[in-house]
Amino acid sequence: MIASASAGFDQYRDHIERGKVETIEYDSKTVGSVRKAMVYTPPGFSPERTYPVLYLLHGIGGDETEWHTHGAPQIILDNLYCDHLIQPMIVVCPNGRAMINDRAEGDLFDPEKIRAFERFESDLIQDLIPHIESRYPAAKSRDKRAIAGLSMGGGQSLNIGLLNLNHFAWVGAFSAAPNTKTPELLMPEPDKASSLLSLLWVSCGDQDNLIQISMDVHEYLKQQGVPHVWYEESGGHDWPVWKNDLYLFSQRLFK
Repeated sequence: MIASASAGFDQYRDHIERGKVETIEYDSKTVGSVRKAMVYTPPGFSPERTYPVLYLLHGIGGDETEWHTHGAPQIILDNLYCDHLIQPMIVVCPNGRAMINDRAEGDLFDPEKIRAFERFESDLIQDLIPHIESRYPAAKSRDKRAIAGLSMGGGQSLNIGLLNLNHFAWVGAFSAAPNTKTPELLMPEPDKASSLLSLLWVSCGDQDNLIQISMDVHEYLKQQGVPHVWYEESGGHDWPVWKNDLYLFSQRLFK
């Protein structure tokens, strides 16, 4: 059994050391434009040491600011560091809608905008990750890279992470959306994937009308004997669930 986050896990604490959040820009050859991402560096950050990196993705209605606007990741992570529960890491919140106008406006389900979420795979691997690793003291090995996200970003995390295990060893999907590929496509070689994964986390709220997507992934992994964490928690398709997921998932990273 996995216990939910402790009371106050997402509440601002006075008199603790804090990480830093900044917005960066990077050249995307994939999109042909300059794109933005938000980057969290942990308390006590030093350019003299090397850090693992978590790429944390948003949902269909968000952009690079969504996690920080609604999910308070910097507060959750600062509190976890204060309690010595997580490893120091850089957290990058990109915009998963890889197109020239990448704002969350108009018809969010427009086919071109859906294709832009698919295109993000190239933007992430070919453009953003190299930029982060050139600008920050970020570890460059797959065992020091994680990808996770909520809803549309949860589907992206499975699609990108599991099909690019040469880049990621830690994969998390919070309430994965219908953009998620079928389990057989996500993991055509279960034994090989099992040997490469350090952690595969799949979670969803028990009142979420999209829960069957996550359950199908879980059942396939179970049938194939692929080690993973399946966490069915109390809640719907909303922020209390995703904040709880970040709290629990981040504690398991890079250990």
